[in-house]
Amino acid sequence: MASSPHVQTFTDANFEQEVMKSDLPVLVDVSATWCTPCQFLAPTIEAVASEFAGKAKVGVIDADENRNVTMQLGVMSLPTIFLFNKGTVVKTFFGGQTRKEELVAALTEAAR
Repeated sequence: MASSPHVQTFTDANFEQEVMKSDLPVLVDVSATWCTPCQFLAPTIEAVASEFAGKAKVGVIDADENRNVTMQLGVMSLPTIFLFNKGTVVKTFFGGQTRKEELVAALTEAAR
């Protein structure tokens, strides 16, 4: 799903290591290929990933292919974006109308 070199692909298999055990803040976009609002949000996720390269991880997890993580996170609608810091969810964003400025502000705060 990730189309930018800075956007990581998270899965059930790598979520624990890449997200929960990360020393950097991690922005996780829970998405699906059939989800139109998710597709509209993709350029925003890519822009944030590029801006925070080396300072935070930004990635996408496909809700259909990674049901274990999706269920653990209690995802009820797509897209849902989680901001993790040291393995804990510190902020959640719902829906495709999430603005880049909101994500940048949350990541900047988490990276302090």
